[in-house]
Amino acid sequence: MALPSSQIQLFSMLPVLKNTSATRSRVARPVKNHKQQKSRPFDMGGNKIYFISLGCPRNLVDSEVMLGILLRSGYEVAEQMQEADYLIINTCGFLEVSRQESKDRIQEAIECSKPQARVIVTGCMVQTHRDQLKEEMPEIDYFLGSGDVEAILEAVQATQKGEVVSSARSYLEAGEVPRRLSTPPHYAYLKIAEGCRKRCAYCIIPTIKGPLRSKTQEQILKEFRLLLSQGVKEIILIAQDLGDYAKDQGAKGSSGLVALLQTLLQEPGTFWLRLLYLYPDEITPELIRLMKQDSRLCPYLDMPIQHVNSTILQSMRRTTSKEQIVEIIQLLRQEIPDVSIRTSLIVGFPGETEEQFQELLTFVRTYYLEQVGIFPFSREEGSLAFHLPDQVSEEIKQDRYARLVKEQQKVLKKELKKKIGAKMVVIVEGYHPDSPLLMRGRHRGQCPDIDGQVIINDGRKVTAFGQPYLVEITDVAGYDLLGRVVAPCSF
Repeated sequence: MALPSSQIQLFSMLPVLKNTSATRSRVARPVKNHKQQKSRPFDMGGNKIYFISLGCPRNLVDSEVMLGILLRSGYEVAEQMQEADYLIINTCGFLEVSRQESKDRIQEAIECSKPQARVIVTGCMVQTHRDQLKEEMPEIDYFLGSGDVEAILEAVQATQKGEVVSSARSYLEAGEVPRRLSTPPHYAYLKIAEGCRKRCAYCIIPTIKGPLRSKTQEQILKEFRLLLSQGVKEIILIAQDLGDYAKDQGAKGSSGLVALLQTLLQEPGTFWLRLLYLYPDEITPELIRLMKQDSRLCPYLDMPIQHVNSTILQSMRRTTSKEQIVEIIQLLRQEIPDVSIRTSLIVGFPGETEEQFQELLTFVRTYYLEQVGIFPFSREEGSLAFHLPDQVSEEIKQDRYARLVKEQQKVLKKELKKKIGAKMVVIVEGYHPDSPLLMRGRHRGQCPDIDGQVIINDGRKVTAFGQPYLVEITDVAGYDLLGRVVAPCSF
């Protein structure tokens, strides 16, 4: 079965790279002596654009907005980097490994572009490391800050080198903007807020993105309806912390998020609504009741806890204790038996002792979490943790990272085997990249790109991608489930 050409075109329209994680090794590309290279003229007449979007889904939405602005203005998408008149790289600046990937991709764009192509760099790294990029890569023609996506047309049409970098201003403040989806047609991200009101010690996001700024409920509802009208079946709500939604508008606790979800779930039709990035202290009984009452709200929570030792949590400037974390996990398991919990953990935070790390190991063994992102502490300049005493050596951080990953893999394998024989609704998304004889999909407890997947080894009953099917789980392969399609079904 071949995909329709329209789908293939949509997939290739905006090449997207996953966020670099600590589990992925990289080979850094040496930087050339750019100052010896000739500068490129600006007097060209081409209109082909090529996007590289790095980092999180929030960055992806920004890239889609920029793409929409340019397409509305008459620009066209280049299928290959070498064909483009304008190469736009939306960078990630969260961690050092992410910044290195951003620099590598900018360098690749410079090396692969045709002689007169313009290179435009935008996103988080511009917000914090613009001067460094200017010095190392003078071929960059224009810089845009992380919240200045509406200026992309100005950047493309500029007749000389320049920049628009504000204090993390967001297009969210300006109302509606065009957007061209780059995801497969059955799912899309919906950003409901920008910025962050928290001050976690290890994080520089507030410096990059600025303070919390929430969209109005009316604007979100309008975008939600538009996505549904375009045939999107899974809408993933994103923000730095969904639980903080509307607190800048006077909401208390997670009441703003609950009110928004109640409004969205009043819309008719069948769809999946998924929540990304919700801190444990924002998971309230009201939210849990909503998940129980309406199956369209996926029983899935990306709940970053970072650690479980209360002393470390306090040093991180987190608002929850170990006891509170355990309590919310137990409550979720009790009230929503099929809930899938994703979290992130940091090892090697300043002052972390072997005993405190062992507490984290024990926690992972005791309280099963379906998906865990594990990161060695990254000492980010500008963060509060940068100046903390008792910094942990890189050797110890890597050792603890490897031990925790191994433990999580053991627990995950054991728990996944319990699903053998179960039947579940799976969106079949396409062929598996390793073999045209296999297909891949996701159940309600799996988010695109970041979680495991369901590998289909018998897809004879699949007639279209992006549709739900009842799948019987037959085996486990690493982080993934194996299964056969039983029959088509509904969302």
